[in-house]
Amino acid sequence: MSESERQVPPKKLSDEDQARVDRYLKGGHNDVERKPFRPLLLLAVIVIVLTGLSLLSLLIARTKGVV
Repeated sequence: MSESERQVPPKKLSDEDQARVDRYLKGGHNDVERKPFRPLLLLAVIVIVLTGLSLLSLLIARTKGVV
């Protein structure tokens, strides 16, 4: 395979269809404002849920006489 064949991928869309796709993508229809990702908040929620479930399991175990 020659150097020029490897650099240019084969076309999947016609020029007219590609122009429509480009126009749609630049139109802002697919832009969504998102809040910034906050990993510490996610970690806090996971710890709170895990602690709550652990306490619930201990409560159930004590009421059944297991612990």
